[in-house]
Amino acid sequence: MIKRSFCSAGFWLLAVTFAHAADAVGFRETTLDKGGERPLHVSMWYPTNSDGETAIVGENRAFLGVPAIRDAAPAPGSQPLVVLSHGYGGSWRNLNWLAEELSRHGYIVAAPDHPGTTTFDQDPGRAAMLWERPRDLSRVIDALAADASLAGEVDVSRVAAIGHSLGGWTVTALAGAHFETDRFKKDCRNNTSPRVCVLEKELGLGQPELERDMSDPRLKAFVSLDLGLARGFSPESLAALQVPSLVIAAGIDIGGLPPKLESGYLADHLPKRSSTYVEIPDAMHFSFMGLCKPGAVALIEKEEPGNGVACKDGGTRTREEIHRVIAYLVIGFLVTASPAK
Repeated sequence: MIKRSFCSAGFWLLAVTFAHAADAVGFRETTLDKGGERPLHVSMWYPTNSDGETAIVGENRAFLGVPAIRDAAPAPGSQPLVVLSHGYGGSWRNLNWLAEELSRHGYIVAAPDHPGTTTFDQDPGRAAMLWERPRDLSRVIDALAADASLAGEVDVSRVAAIGHSLGGWTVTALAGAHFETDRFKKDCRNNTSPRVCVLEKELGLGQPELERDMSDPRLKAFVSLDLGLARGFSPESLAALQVPSLVIAAGIDIGGLPPKLESGYLADHLPKRSSTYVEIPDAMHFSFMGLCKPGAVALIEKEEPGNGVACKDGGTRTREEIHRVIAYLVIGFLVTASPAK
C-alpha cells in the first residue's frame, strides 16, 4: 500500500494529461425496472461531439450544477465506465461535479439513486436492505453494457466504481470485501466509531444478507471517498482483494468518522501492492460534495439546523481547490489502474 499526502502524487498528475478529452458532456436520466420491486433512477454523463445547447444540471438552491447537453448523442467508440454511489441520504447530485470532470476525460459515468438511502426515497424498509446497494451498481453496469443508446458503447474491460461515505462502503463491497455483522457489533461495543454505530437498526446492519458475496467480477478499480462502516469488513477479505484501490480520507473529522478508524482501516488491510491511501489535510467529510452557492450555509441552517456543515470546509483553500486535487488523484489513478488497450 502506498501512503502519500495530497501534494506528493505527481506521478498521477502526468497520467491525467494523457486521458482523452471530450468535446462536450452529454447528460441523460432513465429508470431501470420501472414499476418493479426496486426501480432504479440513474443519471448518466458521457462524452459527446454534439454542439447542442448546454444546460446546467444538478443545481438546487444550495448547490451549483454543471454544464451538460441533455440527451445528446454519445460520442462514437467504446469508453470506460465509472459507476458512482452516493452517501446516506444523498443522491446523484452529490458527485455531479466529479462525473462531469470524468466525462470530459473520456469516461461514461452513471449514478443510481439507491432506494431507501437517497434524498428522493427514504423508505425505512429499503434503507434496511443495505446489501442491495452493491447490486444496484451491478444492475447499472448490466444496463449500460447492454444498451449503447443510453450513454455510448461501454468498454467492459474498464469498469470502475467510486463512492462517497456510505457509497465508499458500497464500492468496497462491490470489489469483494466481506462484511461481518458480529465484527461490526463487537466494534460498536468498544465505541470505536460511535457515529456509524447508531445506524445499526436503521440500515439493518445485523441482517445475515449482509454477509453474502456482493462482488462484481467486472470491476477493475475502485475509489473510496471518506467512507463509513469500514470496520465491519474482515481484514482477511480486504487483504485478499485483487482490485486496485484508491482510498481518500478527509483529514478533518466532523465528529464520528475519524480517518484513522474508517478510511485508515481500509488502508491498513488492503494489499500493499495495489492500494493507495491519501489523506487531504484540509478536507472535511462534505468537501467531496458539490460546490455550494454563496449563502448556502445560512439557507441550510434555517431549514435543517445543524446541516449547514455540508457547505463547510477546513483550512484556507476553497472547495473548488480541494475538488481539483481530488479530480487529479481520481483520474490519474483510473488511467493507471485500468489503462486503455
